[in-house]
Amino acid sequence: MLCDESHEMLEAYGIWGLKKFMGREYMGINRVTYLIDENGLIEKVYGKVKVKTHAIDILGEL
Repeated sequence: MLCDESHEMLEAYGIWGLKKFMGREYMGINRVTYLIDENGLIEKVYGKVKVKTHAIDILGEL
């Protein structure tokens, strides 16, 4: 887990944005997983993550 109070990294990865819940709009973190290789390069992006099955989905692809 990382702490990014300034949102600098979140904005660089494009995951800080407008969210909606029960008719309310607010800024927050959109759920995305990045698979990063040993050289620090992004190999794959998993957008629209389903919390209940996400770990199994990734393991199935690896």
